[in-house]
Amino acid sequence: MLEVLVVEILLALMTTLALISTYLAIVQKDLVKAVVYSAVESASFSIVFFLLMAPDLALCYIPIGVGIYPAIVLMLIKKTERFENEG
Repeated sequence: MLEVLVVEILLALMTTLALISTYLAIVQKDLVKAVVYSAVESASFSIVFFLLMAPDLALCYIPIGVGIYPAIVLMLIKKTERFENEG
């Protein structure tokens, strides 16, 4: 009974963290910070997948969502501008 409660609390915390990270990634003008927030969101969702007993999804989502995708986007940001323009 206690284990179920702990899992439900962790699920609520991780989904809330993912929601906040998604919002911050959308409103951020600094693109590097937006990529970091996106990586935090991906890490939160991978923990959610693990808690929902889908470790295969979590193991696939971690390298892509936290590693490959941010690395590619950071390389693209390096070749363009770091800050989003207002115009």
